[in-house]
Amino acid sequence: MTHQTKIVLLFGLLLIVASTGLFVGAASLSVSQVVEHLITFSSDDFIIHQYRFPRMLLAIGVGAGLGLSGVLVQGVIRNPLASPDLMGISAGAGLAATASLVLFPNAPISMLPLIAMFGGVFAAVLIAALAWWTKPTPAKLALIGIAVSAFLASCIDFLLVTNPIEINTAMVWLTGSLWGRNWQQVPFIWSALLLLLPIAFWLAWRLDVMGLGEESATTLGTKPKQIQAFALLAAVLLASISVSVAGTISFVGLLAPHLARLLFGHNHKLLVPSSALLGAILVTCADGLARGLQPPIELPAGVLTSVIGAPYFIFLIYRYRGW
Repeated sequence: MTHQTKIVLLFGLLLIVASTGLFVGAASLSVSQVVEHLITFSSDDFIIHQYRFPRMLLAIGVGAGLGLSGVLVQGVIRNPLASPDLMGISAGAGLAATASLVLFPNAPISMLPLIAMFGGVFAAVLIAALAWWTKPTPAKLALIGIAVSAFLASCIDFLLVTNPIEINTAMVWLTGSLWGRNWQQVPFIWSALLLLLPIAFWLAWRLDVMGLGEESATTLGTKPKQIQAFALLAAVLLASISVSVAGTISFVGLLAPHLARLLFGHNHKLLVPSSALLGAILVTCADGLARGLQPPIELPAGVLTSVIGAPYFIFLIYRYRGW
């Protein structure tokens, strides 16, 4: 099977999973009802147009953003254990957004992505400073990211404990969920994808060259330091905006690039689109299961991705224990 065929199959699988999500939830709808609602596109229809359809678009966008962020982080750091959430980027974005939700509950929702991006950049700069100071191995760099994530998570817990009145809104958001999201959040994630996806493709062959080592990459005409900074900035922006929309959906940025490498090898021209597609599939499946397992009760999608991702991360630590 050719790589192009695999990409087409992944895209088809995403369409199937996303379409199935339109039927999942507390209210049962027939195929004819869903098709009728999609064709008429009436703003009066709540279930499809105001609830399930925007959530489907958000799940695809958030998953693609996290998958892209993960493949860029792993490509730059050349560490199979790296991902936006494990390297502290998601936690930094989460802390900044939580502080905004808790301390300034009346702040406009349009400010949340900018605040989350500031938090993600802060976490990335902190980890970069610690890495420059300690000169760690790839495995130890992952441990630094986990330590920073734990510290930032403790700061989030402190905010929640000291501000119990606003805890409900923040907790729903922190567990990683698309509950309560609507059309208002769709432009945030999709505008980021439209801007940063072409940049990720532009970085693809440069990341392949950097895999040969900085000296070889420089000889071949690239500027490693600039490429690293550019790719990490794109990864931070993608992860931060995804977190600002859906909260901390864990391990998608780790799982999607690894699954992509199993299917396509190490060519970033294929890893970039496949990681985006696989991330979108993972989040869309998690959101559908969150709504469909115990309706009308809705589970956090981040809990479901953690159930899969945490054992896989333990396996990776064992596999790369000699790094």
